[in-house]
Amino acid sequence: MSETVSLSLGERELSIEIGKVAKQAHGAAFLRYGDTAVLVTACSDPEAREGLSFFPLTCDYRENNYAAGKIPGGFFKREGRPTEKEILTCRLIDRPVRPLFPEHFRCETQIIAMVLSAEPEVNPDVIAINGASAALYLSDIPFLNPIGAVRVGLINDQFVINPTYPQLENSDLNMIVVGTQEAIVMVEAMARQVQEEQIVEAIDYGHQAVRRITDSIKELGSRLDITKRTVEPVTFDPELARRVEDKATSNVEDALHTQNKKASEQKMKTCSKELVEELAADDEEKGAQVKALFDQLKEKLFRRALLEKKQRLDGRAFNKIRAISGEVSLLPRAHGSALFTRGETQALVTVTLGTGEDVQRLDDITGESSKSFMLHYNFPPFCVGEVAFLRGPSRRSIGHGVLAERAISTVLPDESNFPYTIRVVSDILESNGSSSMATVCGAILALQDAGVPISTSIAGIAMGLVKEGDDYAILSDIAGFEDHYGDMDFKIAGSVDGITALQMDIKITGVTGKILAETLAQAKEGRLHILEKMAETIAKPRSDISSFAPKITTMNIPVSKIGAVVGPGGKMIRSIIEETGVKIDIEDDGTIKIASSSGEAAKKAIELIKELTATAEIGKNYMGKVKKVVDFGAFVEILPRTEGLLHISEISEEHIRDIRTEVRMGDKILVKVLNVDDQGKIRLSRRAVLQEEGGS
Repeated sequence: MSETVSLSLGERELSIEIGKVAKQAHGAAFLRYGDTAVLVTACSDPEAREGLSFFPLTCDYRENNYAAGKIPGGFFKREGRPTEKEILTCRLIDRPVRPLFPEHFRCETQIIAMVLSAEPEVNPDVIAINGASAALYLSDIPFLNPIGAVRVGLINDQFVINPTYPQLENSDLNMIVVGTQEAIVMVEAMARQVQEEQIVEAIDYGHQAVRRITDSIKELGSRLDITKRTVEPVTFDPELARRVEDKATSNVEDALHTQNKKASEQKMKTCSKELVEELAADDEEKGAQVKALFDQLKEKLFRRALLEKKQRLDGRAFNKIRAISGEVSLLPRAHGSALFTRGETQALVTVTLGTGEDVQRLDDITGESSKSFMLHYNFPPFCVGEVAFLRGPSRRSIGHGVLAERAISTVLPDESNFPYTIRVVSDILESNGSSSMATVCGAILALQDAGVPISTSIAGIAMGLVKEGDDYAILSDIAGFEDHYGDMDFKIAGSVDGITALQMDIKITGVTGKILAETLAQAKEGRLHILEKMAETIAKPRSDISSFAPKITTMNIPVSKIGAVVGPGGKMIRSIIEETGVKIDIEDDGTIKIASSSGEAAKKAIELIKELTATAEIGKNYMGKVKKVVDFGAFVEILPRTEGLLHISEISEEHIRDIRTEVRMGDKILVKVLNVDDQGKIRLSRRAVLQEEGGS
């Protein structure tokens, strides 16, 4: 028997149905939102994987082309590797559900979300998050507290739940809010310099809708007889735990407060190794317990220092930012470059300017589109002193790059004023926390170095939280250890005037609106400080772009003249490119972009295009070519693809009986334009030219 719940959400109704499809999955939810349908399943192995120190959760999300009535492009005609949108949605599902599983749950678990029907105006991502929540909660998998997810827009100062794609074009905010009945567990947003107060209001507004979703999922659960699996907590010998604490506390505290990251890590490794040798000798099982207890001790001492002693490991105040330095124009051939360093985190960021041919072309269930701004983030293993194979970008790297891209995109110039494709690449050279926000800062410096006329500077900061009961500490500019053992990673980017992007992930069951408001206020203080430091490196965009970047000149021609520039089969435009060496991009509205490394080449191309698109001027003389002769006159081409009639009466001052005695096909003759009528027909005269010559 299937069971369904429905609720009104924004402009559409959300329905959640279970028990109808995918019944062999441990949990399966079929969701409808308007004409969008998403199936989400959850399966989990019955036995835990031995030796794991983490929860093996996999989240997959796929947008089937048939959902939008499309056949995939390419040779194989089937869905291939996940798109960037699909990868980002996998992360959106993973991040809020992972911290809500029991701490010691180690059974291999997989969530699969499949978009089966896609309404063109609806983004299925938040529907998939709700589906994952329902599939997990309405199964025997130990996921005990359902979550809900909504998108919040801000249109004309009014909040909107689940705005459509067209509505988002006019929205100052595109925020995803995920939470339980009690608290917020994840936030992700792109904004047009929105104030902190409005961000808090938007989160609260979204949370109200989230509560309605979680209520509906719980109502569905109340109709079912579900027995959840029990997860036994991992226990240790209390005597062994006492001995680990007695012997290691002093050394761990010393390592924690060692300022250099690698030196601190080395001390920790040495301490752990000596402890295992002393307490476990050759007992492998006991050695594993000692290592686990040692890791627990590190976290305990870290949290005690913050909450009881009010001390950060590196001695900073809770709101203090690490030392910042910046440098631009490091790479002579790059169009723009910057080295941004904050503490032990360092990003080398480059900017490359391209033409319209360099845009990224996208094809997904929403249709074909293109991107003229791309930001790519790389995290090579050497940046943390490790050895690993270099492969394609990880989901994390893709997510960090898109976060930085969102933070910056709202301050880029309009394409009509700066007709370049812009690619930013951030290579992390050192990492000790907050490398994605270092990318934001470095990217702004590099863009200014490249001469990109951004409207204002953007800085990013990562905020942390350590919370036990009602006691908590909010940390600015968190380092790697504070991220690993803390309870929250809240990345916030913005300008002096407001927030442009944020991303919040937590490891506890949720945070309150009060903590979020305090975090945003403290983050603003830090962001303004970072912006001041960035301005000391470069305060505004350079007046000129790099001499190595293509120079793009824009001109406009009548739409009717596009064919003249392109020529039969593209013959004319190819000849211009071959003759001048430029790149030419022609848009449907008659806009032509000419890119070249030489001003002379661009000037020559413009002259050739002007010749091809010129229009006849009344009273002007033209050297024309006779294209056709008829009894009453001749048709003369005075401009490319532009002919006029030279009537027999306008050939000579004398009467002519047979026109063929005066002109023949292929003759070149000088004529004057007498008139151009409303239909574009041109009347020519050679007699007028002869009269001018006689008068002179």
